[in-house]
Formats: sequence, C-alpha cells, structure tokens
Amino acid sequence: MAIVRDISPFIVKDLKRKMVFVGGPRQVGKTTMARTILHDHFSDGSYFNWDYDEDRQAILGKKWTDENPLLVFDELHKHPRWKSWLKGIYDVSKDKHRFLVTGSARLDIYRRGGDSLMGRYHYWRLHPFTLDEIPQGFSGAQAMSRLIRVGGFPEPFLDGDEREARRWRRERFDRVIREDIRDLDSVRNIATLSIMLDLLRTRVGGMIVVSNLAQDLDVSPKTVKSWLEIFERMYLVFSVKPYTRSLPRAVKKPPKVYFFDNADVLGEEGPRFENLVATTLLRRLHFKEDREGYRYELRYLRDKEGREVDFVILKDGELEELIEVKHADDTPSKSLKYYAEKLRPKRATQIVANIKRPYDRNQLRVIDPISYFQDTRHQFFG
Repeated sequence: MAIVRDISPFIVKDLKRKMVFVGGPRQVGKTTMARTILHDHFSDGSYFNWDYDEDRQAILGKKWTDENPLLVFDELHKHPRWKSWLKGIYDVSKDKHRFLVTGSARLDIYRRGGDSLMGRYHYWRLHPFTLDEIPQGFSGAQAMSRLIRVGGFPEPFLDGDEREARRWRRERFDRVIREDIRDLDSVRNIATLSIMLDLLRTRVGGMIVVSNLAQDLDVSPKTVKSWLEIFERMYLVFSVKPYTRSLPRAVKKPPKVYFFDNADVLGEEGPRFENLVATTLLRRLHFKEDREGYRYELRYLRDKEGREVDFVILKDGELEELIEVKHADDTPSKSLKYYAEKLRPKRATQIVANIKRPYDRNQLRVIDPISYFQDTRHQFFG
C-alpha cells in the first residue's frame, strides 16, 4: 500500500484552482506521491515522465484526451522551453485538465528564472520524513531511531538497513554532484567540491566561516561561498543565519549549515540530533509558507557575551519562538532563560533527546522531541 504524504490532500485541493508544482530533493518521493494522487483521485488521468523516450514524444505530441482530468508531468523542466510550452497548454485547456508538475531541485531554480507562469500555479516542497511526518505503522520512538540511524528519505527509512542506507547515500551524492551540479554549473574541481561536502558533514551545528573553509580546501573564499550556494540549491544542505534584530549586543556571525538527510551528518549523536530538530522545524515552516503564504525564517542567536540559542522562529519578521536543543542535559539553558526574559517570545522551549518527564520552569518548557512536535503539530497542520 502506497504511503500518503501529508501534503497530498492540500495538493489535491489546490489542483481545483491552479496548476501545482512540487519540488524537493532527489529521491524524496515526488514521483510516488504524484502517482498515488493520480490513482486515488484522478484514476482516468495520465502520467508522463520526460526522462522516458515514449513519454517525451507523447508530451511533445500532446497525446492525451479531453477525458483525462489530471495530467502529471514529471521532470518537465528538462524540456528546453518548458515554461512557455506549459503556459500555452494551460491557458488553452485549463477548463478541461488539471496539471501537476514535479521535478528535482532544478525545477525550483528554473521556476525562479522568469515570471511567465506567474499566478498560474501553487508551489509545494516535499521533504524527507521527519518527526512531523511519521509513516503509519511506526511509533514516535521507532521513527526517531530510524531518522537518527538511516535518515528520513523514504527508501532507506522504510528499509531500515544501515548498510544499504550507506550505499544509497553514496550513490545519491554521486548523482547530485556528477549530474545535477555538472548540468547547472561549470564546476571543474569536482574532487575538491566533494571534499568540501564531507567537511560540512563533520561541522553540523557549528558556524561555517568561509575563510577558514577556503584555507582548508586551498581555494578562494568566493569559490567556497559559490559551492555552498550550489549545495543549498541542490537540496543537500540548508543554512541557518543569525538573528540580530533589536539586539544591540548581537553579533553578525556566519551561518550554520544543516543537511536535508539527517543521516548525512558524521560524528556523535548530538549534532545528528540537532540536525533532526532542524530538518523537522524547516519542514513545518516550509509547509506553513506553502499552505498559508506567510514568510517564515529559521535563525539562530548568539551575542558578544557568547550567549547562544540554537533556533529562532520568525513569522513575517516577528519573533515566534526560541528553541534550544540538548542531547542529554535537561537543566534549563541560561542563554535560553536570558533571552526568553529579554525578548518575550510566544514560546521558549528546550528540546532534550533523553528526558523522561517534560516540565515547565518559569517561562520555559523542557520537553522531549516526540512530545514537542506532537503537542505543537496542530498549530502548523491543523
């Protein structure tokens, strides 16, 4: 039985009004989700994948019938003139068909390259499984264990085999670096690019100083900055920038970097757990943006005295919540307490991986990750 992803019902609803684009990392389940939507809601629809010769010819020849209620175009952005082609098809036949377009990171990049489709579609981002999206049949504890061990991408998560997950991960890195990045950018030094990615895997949760990384790699800071942007565009990593608004003692520090695949993180369980919290937070913020249209930001906070809070959640520029992440220490963070009193956010939370009993202390809540994301889920997905 196919797993129904959390964003599927919202996509089905949006299809009644506009085209829907779905982007996200390679192998995150976009094609499977699109086929499931087609099967469950539009059984007479048609699916086309640009990568298949027969489907590509069918797309170019417009070989579908007026009775097909949904047309799914997978990897359509590989068509050299896909936006103008799709605009023409949609404008002529939007009363007969609904359109679902899926693709890898390149879809998002090419989508931003012009506005010829402006106002004609809604965009959704599909993430790997997180503590906010646990497949049916898994308890919270089971899901968290797998997310830590093998990551949240559907194939390794559902399989649960660490050896196979490592093989899958290596193959994914190779495809992204040697195919997607090569197709988008004239990066010649692929070997050093791969080394930089491995270095980032050991520095999760720490500030990434471009000049230091450039020195380690013997390349220019400009090159490092460019490569980091490429990794972000490919959905390999995402940056969390510092929050400095209305904080005279705050320091404009370099960003922190986290991985979309939690199992990409190398080293101890602490950084991997922090990465898990980061991916879950990012996923729910993206969901809220895609569904409600708010602008959400995930930041961190550090001042000149070294007081640091791992995550700051902003909604349309306004502070919503402060979050500190600990692997085992359930003593309330002094930095979190200080900034909760100073900034007065709606919520201040310390998420602890290994805590037996959540508790409240003044303005702070100290809680385990499973309870936290279950307790606050309705605020984002209700």
